[in-house]
Amino acid sequence: MAQTRKKTNRNKKSSSKKKNSTITISKNTLVVFIAVIVGVFTAMLLFNTAMVSGGKIGKPAKVEKTIVKDSDRTNKTNKTNKTTQPKKQETKSSDSKPKTNKSDSSKTVVTNSSINTNSTISSDNSKSTNADKTTTNSQTVKAEVKPSAVTDNSTVIPPVISDLPSIPQAVNGAKIVIIYDDGGQNMAQLEKCLAVPFPVTVAVLPRLIHSKEASQRVRQSGNEVMLHQPMQALNLSVNPGQGAIKQGMTEDEIRSVLFQNITEVGPVVGINNHEGSLITADAYQMSYVLKMCSDYGIFFLDSRTNVNTTVPAVASALGYSYYERNIFLDNQKTRQNIISEFVRGLSVANKKGVVIMIGHVWSADILPAVLTELYPLVKAKGYTFTTVTKSGALITP
Repeated sequence: MAQTRKKTNRNKKSSSKKKNSTITISKNTLVVFIAVIVGVFTAMLLFNTAMVSGGKIGKPAKVEKTIVKDSDRTNKTNKTNKTTQPKKQETKSSDSKPKTNKSDSSKTVVTNSSINTNSTISSDNSKSTNADKTTTNSQTVKAEVKPSAVTDNSTVIPPVISDLPSIPQAVNGAKIVIIYDDGGQNMAQLEKCLAVPFPVTVAVLPRLIHSKEASQRVRQSGNEVMLHQPMQALNLSVNPGQGAIKQGMTEDEIRSVLFQNITEVGPVVGINNHEGSLITADAYQMSYVLKMCSDYGIFFLDSRTNVNTTVPAVASALGYSYYERNIFLDNQKTRQNIISEFVRGLSVANKKGVVIMIGHVWSADILPAVLTELYPLVKAKGYTFTTVTKSGALITP
């Protein structure tokens, strides 16, 4: 029994020892296993990181070489852009495709932007190249729409556009007379009309606030003064103004009106009619006017506001001389019309030896400037500007 108990105790001790050793081994194994797993996951993580970065671990030199190659590729592309840009300009100039200053400046901006992108990747260079192409196309369209004269690759001269016509050569020193009607209304306008570089004749309306002052200013300038005598028009609703000769006036009434007007504006070299399409068609009333002019030693100039004027017939019957208007310059107060009428007057001057052209003081904002612009061209062709009394245009019976 005692031996049996000893064996039993030994077995219990050995079994307890076995249990204790088993537990110790299991812990070590677990630690090793965990360490292995951590190591494996760490290795996999490093491998994945290396694969995502696009390189291989332990070979950094190849990455540097790749970066160097990409920068070299970028520099080569920029050098190509530099060399091709001037060639495009030379091609345009040789093809005589005109350019404008605005398009040249925009091209310079594009070139500078491409030069300053040496550190960018090749995809950015392709974008700038496309931008260059777009700019070039837009320049070509603008150049075709707005042509200009090109003398070389760097100088752009805009075309000279002028609406001045070619002036015919004067025949036998043809003369030009310019008359400004309606003086006495505005002194500032009158000053502009007197500023032309040739002699003129000014017809001053009577009984206006500036009538006397205007006539004095014209004489001071060395030019001729006429009385711009108001007369009734066929349209009776038109007011010819103060001091007018009206329908039904007797000879004494006409003489009285003319005397007052001449005294205010005079001395004058002559008279011409303001409006007057009704009166100039009345032979009796015109005979009174022509007799008064003869008595005062002044001329009458028919403004020809009515094609049925009786002045030629009356003057011939009385044996009086007179003048007549050939051209109205500003019935349409536009530059084009003034130039057109002036050129038409030159043909009259070459045919008759002299032309009398009438404008108005109220056209001072355009008429004197146009006449001044035409003056050197006309003078160079042999025409002479003069006044009514020096024109030789007197029509005698």
